[in-house]
Amino acid sequence: MTAGFAAAFAAGDAATLGARLTAQLTPEVEATLGILYVSEPAAAALPALVDELVAATGIAHWVGGVGLGVCGAGEEVYDRPAAAVLTVAVPEDAFRIFASTGDPAADLPRHHGEWIEAVQPILALVHADPRCPDLLRATIDAGTASGAFLVGGLVSHRASATLVARTAGSNNGGLGQGGMAGLMLAPEVGVATALSQGCMPIGPVRRIDEARDNVVMVIDGRPALDVFREDIGPQLAQDLRRVGGIIFAGLPVTGSDTGDYLVRNLMAIDPNQGWIVLGAEVSPGDPIVFCRRDPESAKQDLARMVKQLAGRLSGPPKAGIYVSCVARGVSLFGEEGVEATVIRETLGEFPLVGFFANGEISRDRLYGHTGILTLFT
Repeated sequence: MTAGFAAAFAAGDAATLGARLTAQLTPEVEATLGILYVSEPAAAALPALVDELVAATGIAHWVGGVGLGVCGAGEEVYDRPAAAVLTVAVPEDAFRIFASTGDPAADLPRHHGEWIEAVQPILALVHADPRCPDLLRATIDAGTASGAFLVGGLVSHRASATLVARTAGSNNGGLGQGGMAGLMLAPEVGVATALSQGCMPIGPVRRIDEARDNVVMVIDGRPALDVFREDIGPQLAQDLRRVGGIIFAGLPVTGSDTGDYLVRNLMAIDPNQGWIVLGAEVSPGDPIVFCRRDPESAKQDLARMVKQLAGRLSGPPKAGIYVSCVARGVSLFGEEGVEATVIRETLGEFPLVGFFANGEISRDRLYGHTGILTLFT
């Protein structure tokens, strides 16, 4: 284990989470930053937990939030109190924490502009509350204002305080809600990140010819539903009631050289009109590809992603953060720890924690059904 990088995980009684976490963390002068994720049943204990971790570890700077579940030590916990901690050793002038904001375009330059201009951060770990008034805009603005590559995800929307952005002078104990908060890292901090898709394309990339808002009427010159039936195959096409949770729409990212796409839900099907309704607005001319949610394909893509990421490393990772869609994990693979096992099979043992998200953030985009691995190198 690299000095200053360590992980701790605890589940069960919320009142004793802090004591059990700190018992696993040997105080080290090298650690300057803490990353904390708690499950929804532990959300009420979050303010006291952050205070306890600051006092016990001597680490003044913390980021994180309330996930729909947390993972660490090969465990995944969703419906009972749990917390995962990662301590990180980076120079204090090589990172900057920003508090919850719904307007990163204004607040990042106002509060951190000099540091951003001087340092030119390379990556930002961000956590966003789904209650943020314009989440898509905030994500794009955070990337533009910081100049950093964003990684992270959407936390719970059911707790009063869901975001952690604690520094020595933080207001409200470093807790917030309703916006986006996070951590910006300078280029001198070694990091690497990659994304794995959880839904695999089952047909060709097609063109939307006619659409209004999130309703798709015509694809490739034909009624949208006819094309949809063709791509999903005769077995599912015979009973469209079965496609829920299995078939999704993929919206290819314009300009991507990796075939990247954003997965969006199918909200409704209108068999009379031949229309399909998506969980995202689209326009005529947009590309679309239909995808299938499949555990084996998702596992294979995760293994591919981790192997590709390993090829970019010069040595073993010091620590890692994994953000996974809540629709993955046990819901997709049927058992705990599948994703952590795939990661460790290629990269070996290292401190690794994460959370299950309402949606995932990579670059300046909101994804679904993906897994995002970020490594300290």
